[in-house]
Amino acid sequence: MAKKVKDYYDISYLEELAAKLSALTSNFNKKKFLELTKSKIEDLEFNQRQELIAKALYKAFDIEYEKVLIIFGKILGKELRGNSGAFTEGWWLWPIGKYVEIYGDEYFEASIDFSKELTKRFTSEYCMRPLIKKYPARSFKILKTWSKDEHERVRRLSSECLRIRLPWAKKLFAALEYFDEYFEILSNLKDDKDKYIQKSVANNLNDLYKEDKDKFYFIVNTWKTDNISKECEWIIKHGSRNIKME
Repeated sequence: MAKKVKDYYDISYLEELAAKLSALTSNFNKKKFLELTKSKIEDLEFNQRQELIAKALYKAFDIEYEKVLIIFGKILGKELRGNSGAFTEGWWLWPIGKYVEIYGDEYFEASIDFSKELTKRFTSEYCMRPLIKKYPARSFKILKTWSKDEHERVRRLSSECLRIRLPWAKKLFAALEYFDEYFEILSNLKDDKDKYIQKSVANNLNDLYKEDKDKFYFIVNTWKTDNISKECEWIIKHGSRNIKME
């Protein structure tokens, strides 16, 4: 039987993560972290394990949030390219992202800067959503810049974090409430040659169709020009996949 995803976050994982952090700072209480997690981890499902680890990290550090992120930054490892490897190499960073998701919305600058670095090694759409919800205007300004970033994983994040119906997340309606900015971000990405980004933009369209058909058709009809790229054609086709089911 194949190993379940949740089972990668086991006692051995906890010990390895604790060792990495305690090697970098005396402000991390390794003993406390393990006491809070080891006896419970294997009785929990995937999401519960992520939350347990994140909350234990919070309790085990005796320094402020911004300094914790500096420590986390030292264990992130090398950047990944090409939008592959997030779940084969960067999977172990999931609880780090959960930590930012839970505790980061009081620290916009530190959290958004860290999210940009995290997505280069794993993914950060879940970290970003509380920030977008609490600081929509500030977030959209940055996301517009990210949609033109040279790093494909950052460009992809500018789209993925805005999905209305992102799996494993509560609905986020910033795309509807800040539609002009949302449209600009997706338009910046509609001709991107990276397939992972194309899928993200298409999934945005698919989500949008389910919530506001008029806005969906506005985007699609605006993009359908005589010189439409093959990338944009694919995005529209994939983003329209549920229309045929009606």
